[in-house]
Amino acid sequence: MDDANSAPQRIASLEDSAVRVVSARIGLGARLSNLWGRRELLRNLIASDIRIQYKGSVLGIVWSMLSPAFTLAIFDLVFSIFLKNGIPNFVIYLFAGLVVWNMFFAGVMSATSVIVDRAGLVKKVSFPREILPLSNVGSAVVYFVIQLGVLLLFCAALGHAPDWQFFLVLPVTFACLYFFTAALAIVMSALTVYLRDLKHLTAVALQLWFYLTPVVYSYENSLAPALHKHGLTTLYFLNPITLIVLTFQRTFYVSSSVISTVTHQRLNLLPTWSLGQYLERNLACLGAMIVLFLIALAIFGRLEGNFESEL
Repeated sequence: MDDANSAPQRIASLEDSAVRVVSARIGLGARLSNLWGRRELLRNLIASDIRIQYKGSVLGIVWSMLSPAFTLAIFDLVFSIFLKNGIPNFVIYLFAGLVVWNMFFAGVMSATSVIVDRAGLVKKVSFPREILPLSNVGSAVVYFVIQLGVLLLFCAALGHAPDWQFFLVLPVTFACLYFFTAALAIVMSALTVYLRDLKHLTAVALQLWFYLTPVVYSYENSLAPALHKHGLTTLYFLNPITLIVLTFQRTFYVSSSVISTVTHQRLNLLPTWSLGQYLERNLACLGAMIVLFLIALAIFGRLEGNFESEL
């Protein structure tokens, strides 16, 4: 009788202690919900990344302001004295593009190996792993804001006023930059778990990408005019960073064309689009970047199932 009575109890006990296997595949909606629910963890990881970056430094995060300030001063010296290209205040034009590129490069490059570098955390703690590359992108955003402040101070020092109307477009442009950087960071962080050499290939690819983007040269001095003659301008804008850089340059440098200080001839620098055309193009770009970000999350979800075995 005792055995008969205890049998159901043992069965109930086994059911309570049974391990329930949950599918590693998480829907896109649930994945976004998990990210939002762990936003506090994301903020903590961003703060931790910044603290580690300047650990042991006397000035700490102040270097994030001093470094771009020194860079701007060097650019101003080089392009106003040694390499005169005839473009007035060229340093502002150049740095408006570099601010964008620095965020994109730092976000993608630092996130590429973040899951491999934090393998111990990935294998021991349960959390949305996408937060790791997103924290690197978040750190890049912090530095981006600081460098943007330095650019504004430099404009004030030179007596150069940005086009304040275009600041209405910048939130959309920044959203394009964020979602594109985050999408690439998420995908690259997952792929690098399986292909460790991808980190080095990414560094080379980003160097090439930099010279395919009109940062150190003007849009009108690139391949764009030649493509435009053949109706192929769209090919040039398949690089989303191009439109983002042009928008920042138009906002801060303002002039689409200038008179050369060397040849005294007119130099065309930027497209002659109106504010509405810039906004329209940036909104279209933002829609595409959001879709790309969602695709990146889906790809990450398919790849993360074997992270533990690969790490």
